[in-house]
Amino acid sequence: MQAANRVILNTGALYGRMLLTVFISLYATRLILNQLGAADYGLFNLVGGVITMLSFLNIAMTISTQRYMSFHIGTKDSHQLKMVFNTSVLLHFILGIAMVLLFEVAGHYLFDHVLNYPAERTLAARIIYQFMIASAFFTIVSVPCDATLIAQENMVMVAILGVVESLGKLLIAVALQYTGHDKLIAYGAMMASLTILLLLFKQLYCAAKYPESRISIKRYFNRQLLAEMFTYAGWNMFGAGSVVARNQGLALVLNVFFGAIVNAAYGIAYQVNAQLSYFSVTMLRALNPQIIKSEGSGDRPRMLRLAMIASKFSFYLLSFFAVPLMIEMPFVLQCWLKQVPEYTVMMCRLIVIATLINQLSAGIQVAVQSVGKIRQYQVAVSTIVLLNLPVAWLLLSAGYPPSAVLISTICIEMVSGAYRMMAAQKITGLSPRTYARQVVLRAIVPVLLSAAIAGIPQWCLPQGFVRLGLTMIVSALATGIWIRLIGLTPEETTKLEQLFSRAVSKLQARLIVLKAN
Repeated sequence: MQAANRVILNTGALYGRMLLTVFISLYATRLILNQLGAADYGLFNLVGGVITMLSFLNIAMTISTQRYMSFHIGTKDSHQLKMVFNTSVLLHFILGIAMVLLFEVAGHYLFDHVLNYPAERTLAARIIYQFMIASAFFTIVSVPCDATLIAQENMVMVAILGVVESLGKLLIAVALQYTGHDKLIAYGAMMASLTILLLLFKQLYCAAKYPESRISIKRYFNRQLLAEMFTYAGWNMFGAGSVVARNQGLALVLNVFFGAIVNAAYGIAYQVNAQLSYFSVTMLRALNPQIIKSEGSGDRPRMLRLAMIASKFSFYLLSFFAVPLMIEMPFVLQCWLKQVPEYTVMMCRLIVIATLINQLSAGIQVAVQSVGKIRQYQVAVSTIVLLNLPVAWLLLSAGYPPSAVLISTICIEMVSGAYRMMAAQKITGLSPRTYARQVVLRAIVPVLLSAAIAGIPQWCLPQGFVRLGLTMIVSALATGIWIRLIGLTPEETTKLEQLFSRAVSKLQARLIVLKAN
């Protein structure tokens, strides 16, 4: 019950951060655009985009380090935990230096042959590039601290740091109004400084709160552990890279056959999907440490139980928002974009369906990560994911429309999910039959029934905000009812009722105290 309360608190903290940072970031972007102008703002994103394309590397490294730390928190081996942290610090410092050398060498080719920018802004562009390299270096070096906060389930501090970072960017946007120097260079310098300040704070905070986070590389360095962590992270990066290659590769294939209009629709669809996915990804981020700690403590049945809960509830969270959106997609896009590119509605719906299917095996992915035997698993899953590219090329060469590419993506995602279940049986002992019955069927049936009921307003009302609001209400009620009736196991129902009762009791107690005061 304590673990469940912690997961709920952490999820709430991360959702709170999301709401705050979205509004702050939107306003800061507006200020920065006004101060820099469209040309300089575009130049900053052009130069920075070369480096931020590799953000998947940072995500893969954080997941890898957090896996080792969560695992050894579960084993309660403090010495091994210190070895993991200090080895991770050294590993990320080496990777950071390698990244700096790589981009310094690549920079000459990029500026001379690839990047297109005004000639009079050459000096500014090169200086910004150096600031971006510095920011990327310190971001990579800060991964051990980020992984520590996640492994220790300190999502409140993660949320606070996210809000502080957004506020820092807002202050930078305001400060740009008062600088008399080149605003683009000043912006790059302040952004790099913000990254360094955040790293220093994380390091001081983690060292003060978590003894294993105090740097003493010479004392706790372990060559074998370094090689093991590097290999594990490498396979994780291979898996993350395959997803990036699929997404960008499909954009390229669609561009070759249909041009930029379809690319616009494809890009918008992925933006919509990314915003929707954040709700389920946040819940998974709060639950993942518990899954890995369970494996570390030797409690595999609990680990598998949590993995199944993670898959099912991440699917529910995504579908809660996705069902009404998919039904009202034409109207929502019209309100947002005014001019909706051709194929956008179709692509949005199909990409969201593919993501929903992926969520059905999200917990399996964490379970395999927690055991640590990922080489064969990552090779197989990545191969399946990359099949999207030749299949898309063959379909479009045969004259099929753009929708065929994303329909094939859905089918390949199903194959990938089936493989994950079979791989999980071999690696963790999870029964595919049990998983299909307890997760897949219990997740899909309530959502399909809810979608059928949520579509009723489409037949009764004209398109507009009234129908959108009614669709959202009907969908939310239907989803909640069907999940309660057939989506939850008796054990899950009991646990949720207990949590709800405790939350109500605490709220009532606080209200009594407030009235007394």
